Amino acid sequence: MKQLALLKLLQIPQLGPQRIARLLNQIDFAEFCQYSKKELQQMGWNDKQIQCWFQPEMRWIDRAIAWAEQPNQRLVTLFDKDYPFLLQQISTAPPLLFVRGSVASLTLPQIAIVGSRDYSPYGEYWASYFTRELIEQGFAVTSGLAIGIDGFCHKQAVKQQAVTIAVLGSGLDQVYPARHKKLAEQIIANGGALVSEFFPDQPPLAEHFPRRNRIISGLSLGTLVVEATINSGSLITARYALEQGREVFALPNTAQNPYAVGCHQLIKEGAILTESIADILQAIQHQYRPSAKLVNANSMNNPPNIANQQLTIPLTDKILPDLTACQQQIMQNISFTPIAIDDLAKATDIAVEILLVELLGLELLGMIKQVCGGYVVTQA
Repeated sequence: MKQLALLKLLQIPQLGPQRIARLLNQIDFAEFCQYSKKELQQMGWNDKQIQCWFQPEMRWIDRAIAWAEQPNQRLVTLFDKDYPFLLQQISTAPPLLFVRGSVASLTLPQIAIVGSRDYSPYGEYWASYFTRELIEQGFAVTSGLAIGIDGFCHKQAVKQQAVTIAVLGSGLDQVYPARHKKLAEQIIANGGALVSEFFPDQPPLAEHFPRRNRIISGLSLGTLVVEATINSGSLITARYALEQGREVFALPNTAQNPYAVGCHQLIKEGAILTESIADILQAIQHQYRPSAKLVNANSMNNPPNIANQQLTIPLTDKILPDLTACQQQIMQNISFTPIAIDDLAKATDIAVEILLVELLGLELLGMIKQVCGGYVVTQA
């Protein structure tokens, strides 16, 4: 009864998440379902809205109900006991979630990791680090399945056979981007879930993604922004997290990195400057407390200190001995921050013409790559 009524409610035009949430908070839903046309008019509903309520498009509703009857698929309503508790607390909680995969995974403690579509090797390194550490601390990693940092973090979680949750800006039968369909299947196979508030056949529309972002942050104890340009959609997720009273974490970066602007802006606005997993655990210690052993700083895999390392990640000793002395000298001066060939020549005291040959050799070995602004190391 409630499920059917909520599906009808989702079809009402010009009735966004905020108005629906207000309606559900102010009026007993069973009582609302018995309202007459006159009572709906008194609430401010127009003729088109009233007509859609009493004469809904049943083909959409029937498809949604049939969809939920398939194996490993559920409709979870705001009134169900297994509706995610944290998401239920936000002012615009979706009245109904379409879930493919493990509904139980939505009750796990979650941290969202988001970032730009494009990202630097530095961002890749730290996204991998935080995904790994959060998993080891017992968190599910939540993101938006998008190309970029989102998809990268989902893939890292899948590699570790860990739970990750993907929130989509389309219906679950319209997985977007299409290139992540296999990744979506892997997420489910690993005990995670795909989540959407949109009917299964709904395509990915631009206006859907800000709505999706509020669910990403709403499911999570906090949101970590790894890299973001000033116009990145990940900043919308961070803004929602702030509005929802959740923690916002931002990774510092070099000022020359164009993907640092969004994170630095968040830090200026009060986001937690995040250098290691310890910063996240400390901020949420009153909401989620892992075992004492896991919280102990000595038991964590401490990353290189960002401030002390000047935003560089040195290569492991296992790799360097295989290189010539000249190549090792070059590698000691290349990090995840691009370095121009002239600056590299000054730092190593090696002639530019020799450098060009050695750099080509290192590129062929897969040790470095050329990017805008110079050379950077590749992910080990």
